[in-house]
Amino acid sequence: MRKIILPILLVSSFYMNAQSHGSYIDSLYFEFRKAPNDTIRMDVMRQMGFYYQPVNGDSSRLLLEQCVSLAEKLNLRMYAAGIMSGQIYALAWNDYPKALELSRQALKIAEDPASEQHVWGMVPGHNPYTERMATLGAIYQSIAQLYGNTGQIEKQKLSLEKSIEMSAIAKDSTTTMYALLKLGTVYLDQHKPDSALVHEQRALHLASEIYTDNSGLGWIYGMIGAIYLEKKNYDSSGAAYSKALQCMKKDNNLAGIGMNCLSLSRYYKIINKPDSSLLYGYLALETYKKFKDTGGIANADSSLSVAYEKKNMTDSAFAYLKLSAALREQLSSKDRKNLITYQNANMEEQLRLKNLEEADIQTNNKIKIYSMVAGIAVCLVIASILFRNNQTRKKANILLEKQKQEIAEQKENVEQTLTELKSTQAQLIQSEKMASLGELTAGIAHEIQNPLNFINNFSEVNKELLVELKEEVRQGNANAATDLANNLIDNEEKINHHGKRADSIVKGMLQHSRQTSGIKESTDINALCDEYLKLSYHGLRARDKTFNADFKTDFDETMGMANIVRQDIGRCLLNIFNNAFYAVNEKQKTADPNYKPLVSIQTKRIQDQIEIKIKDNGNGIPQNVINKIFQPFFTTKPTGQGTGLGLSLAYDIITKEHGGTLKVESETNQGSAFIIQLPGER
Repeated sequence: MRKIILPILLVSSFYMNAQSHGSYIDSLYFEFRKAPNDTIRMDVMRQMGFYYQPVNGDSSRLLLEQCVSLAEKLNLRMYAAGIMSGQIYALAWNDYPKALELSRQALKIAEDPASEQHVWGMVPGHNPYTERMATLGAIYQSIAQLYGNTGQIEKQKLSLEKSIEMSAIAKDSTTTMYALLKLGTVYLDQHKPDSALVHEQRALHLASEIYTDNSGLGWIYGMIGAIYLEKKNYDSSGAAYSKALQCMKKDNNLAGIGMNCLSLSRYYKIINKPDSSLLYGYLALETYKKFKDTGGIANADSSLSVAYEKKNMTDSAFAYLKLSAALREQLSSKDRKNLITYQNANMEEQLRLKNLEEADIQTNNKIKIYSMVAGIAVCLVIASILFRNNQTRKKANILLEKQKQEIAEQKENVEQTLTELKSTQAQLIQSEKMASLGELTAGIAHEIQNPLNFINNFSEVNKELLVELKEEVRQGNANAATDLANNLIDNEEKINHHGKRADSIVKGMLQHSRQTSGIKESTDINALCDEYLKLSYHGLRARDKTFNADFKTDFDETMGMANIVRQDIGRCLLNIFNNAFYAVNEKQKTADPNYKPLVSIQTKRIQDQIEIKIKDNGNGIPQNVINKIFQPFFTTKPTGQGTGLGLSLAYDIITKEHGGTLKVESETNQGSAFIIQLPGER
């Protein structure tokens, strides 16, 4: 069905190139006249109908209606439903009642599995089921547009989510991409820029695979620009808008050019560049005038009015404001009539459903009466059986009472034994706790004692130097006093360094033992991994300008979401990424020039689990210490470069808080791999 879906979703781009398609429509007329049968004639009629849709609505409507009639005559109901999805999308802008009526007809066909029996013109690789899912995806996307235009936002979101679900089953990347794009727009209208950005980034990823020359990415970049503008990230917003305009110009897409010129006009107004705002306002106005888009012209007039007001040119601002208001009033009047008609049609449908519901209630009441009579008869039979059984039960109760007394005596004996076992178990647990506490205390003392020894030693040396300094000052030896003062400064820097090291150890201990809120939320694992990989890399680059390494991602796009404590899992990922980059950096210092440091991450779903694998090509972890790396205070780094708490903290968060697993695989001189498994959600 993609050949039906694409004209629906790319109608604006198709319109912008309509003048260059004269030979195309001529060839369609030729094919129509020479068509050997009704099936070919129907398909050519569909192409002509979608061709005329943006430029001649009456011709398009007539052609597509005839095409649907011919498809139904040929018993190609699924094909007819696909054409209806295109009609719904077009009518959603100017004829709400007709769009609503077609929505019901199309869904009735596409939701019926029997429609799979007669399918024609399938996309290569599809079967009748996936073809029906692709058609449903297109229909739900068109219905979402109708709901959006009539102000039913929650229904619009639900329809878009259904479109994504159905399109994913059919592996229809194009419909999925446009549904994600529109869902991001809805979230932005609800002032939820973070949710909007997630959906637009997913759409951009799909679009980059579909349009390898980046020609079809304009709408997505335009939305990303609007999202960053909402977040007040003006640099990113301007860059995204510029990319969007480049793509639209490359496609010669006047609708997209007009919209992005308006967006840039608003952008420059916000960053206080009224001249640039005026320039793009005029470009938008001229663009919309080329294809007589009344709504676009009204928006351009409004943008110019605001830009002139910024420049204190009130006459021009007022003139464009009047033009905009007149056009908006014209559009508003037409839209109100359309909406009232739609609401009346929807009310009639609700009344019809209510009548059907009342008829069902009457039928159910009759069934209940008959069931009651039958039930009374059954009860009489059961009563006689119960009376006879009651006599037998009395005899059985006497026997059961004796057994109950015996069981009570056995229970008392078992409870006494259990109490003794619990007491013994409590003693064993307390002994284990004391042993663990002793081991932890010894580790803490060992880690903190080292920097404290340095602090104490340098403090004693400073005390002696101060006595010497005082003597040299008394004797007037300025050079000797200066040397002593410099020694004191050096020692103070070392004291400060070791003090910070001790502070880092204590903070790590506090973090290791802190209580988390445990509030879990549905999280995009791929986005989280990508975010913390880049955070780790750029953080290390900020501290060490000589540091450099490659990193690679391999994300499973079917991963879905996971219910996790986002901040805690992010901290685990950051610790592992930092260790991986440290490992490749250390190896690079001694490796041959051909060595290329690399850190890679792979995600994939394994049944109801999600797996995250972080791998490096560093020196690896020696086998004699690999079993100790998750112990608190154990580290393979040189003294002063690590506290040994990062991996221990990560292990506790993943295994204890989230019920997952954290494993390590390592090969000497080849590198290491940390594997995280967490429960996923569908």
